Amino acid sequence: QVQLVESGGGLVQTGGSLRLSCAASGRTFSNVAMGWFRQAPGKEREFVAAISWRGGTTYYADSVKGRFTISRDNAKNTMYLQMNSLKPEDAAVYYCAVKRDSYNNYALAISSQYQYWGQGTQVTVSS
Repeated sequence: QVQLVESGGGLVQTGGSLRLSCAASGRTFSNVAMGWFRQAPGKEREFVAAISWRGGTTYYADSVKGRFTISRDNAKNTMYLQMNSLKPEDAAVYYCAVKRDSYNNYALAISSQYQYWGQGTQVTVSS
C-alpha cells in the first residue's frame, strides 16, 4: 500500500518560512520523480515544484522560483519543500505526489502525470 504523508504546514506571517516534508512508504521511490502541488479555496490545483528521480534537476512554478526549494532524500524516502519569503497568495493546501512512470522526468508540471497523492497539509500566511 503506497502512502504519502505530508507534514510541516501551519500558520506563518508574511515573509516567514516553513519546511514541508513528504514521507513515502509502500514501494521504492528512488526511481520516480516527485512533485508538490497546491490548491487554494476556489482555485484549481496548481503545480509548485518537482524534482527528478535522481534529485539532480528541479523545476519550479514562476510564482515560487527563488523563494522555494525542493529536495529529496532517497535513503529516507522523503521529499521536502523549503518555503521562504512566504506571501499571503502562497496560502493553500499543499500536496505531494509521485509520478506515474519510473525513470521519467517529463511533464512534471502536469498533475495527471502523477499516480500517488498525499492528503495535503495546510499552509496559512497572515498579512
